[in-house]
Amino acid sequence: MPEIDWTSGWPSFAAALALGYLLGTIPFGVIFTRLAGAGDLRAIGSGNIGATNVLRTGRKGLAAATLIGDALKGAAAVLIAHYLWKDVQQPLIAPLFAGLGAFLGHLWPVWLKFKGGKGVATYIGVLAGLAWPVALMFCLIWLAVAALSKYSSLAALVASIATPSLLIFFGYEDEVHLFVGMTALLWWMHRANISRLRAGKESKIGAPTAAPSPGSDSAP
Repeated sequence: MPEIDWTSGWPSFAAALALGYLLGTIPFGVIFTRLAGAGDLRAIGSGNIGATNVLRTGRKGLAAATLIGDALKGAAAVLIAHYLWKDVQQPLIAPLFAGLGAFLGHLWPVWLKFKGGKGVATYIGVLAGLAWPVALMFCLIWLAVAALSKYSSLAALVASIATPSLLIFFGYEDEVHLFVGMTALLWWMHRANISRLRAGKESKIGAPTAAPSPGSDSAP
C-alpha cells in the first residue's frame, strides 16, 4: 500500500469511513422480514440480522434478498467512494475506508444498539467492489468447502483465510491489509461457531434449526 498522506487526506478518509458505516448499518434482514409480516427478526431464532436467521422464518426468498442486500451495501460503499473521491490525491485509499466502514456498520449498527450480523455477505460485497476476481474465488472456495463439509461457517472461515493470499496472487496488494483486518474480525464474530466446530456440535447445512441458541448463526 502506498504511504498515506494523513495530513491532507484524513477528511476524505473519515468521510468515506462514515459513508460506508451508514450504508453498512442498513439492516436488510430486519426490514424485509417486517415488510413481509414475518415479525421482528431479532426475536426469531438466534436474533442475528443476517440471511441465515432470516431463513429460519421459512422465507427462502427473504433470505436470498437479505444476502444480496447485505452484499450490495458493501459493494456500493466502495463504488460510491471511488466515484466521490476519484479526483483526490490518493483516490484508491478512500474506497478502502468506505469498505471497512460498511463492514463495521453491518457488525455493529448504531440503529440496532450495535447488535448486527456476522459479516460474511458484506465482506464478499466489499471484496467484489475492490477485487472482483478474488470475490469470485471466495465464492468458489465457499461452495467447495460447503459441499464437502456441509458446514456454512467452516466454508466462510476457510474462504476468508485464503483471501489475503489470493489478493496478492491477483495483484491487489493495496487491499491486503484491509482484508487481513476484516478476516480477523470475521473470525472473531464466528468464535462461537469455531467452538462448536471443534466440539462437533455445529449445525450442518440443511439440518433442522427448530430451537437455535443465541449466536448460533453460521453465515451472514
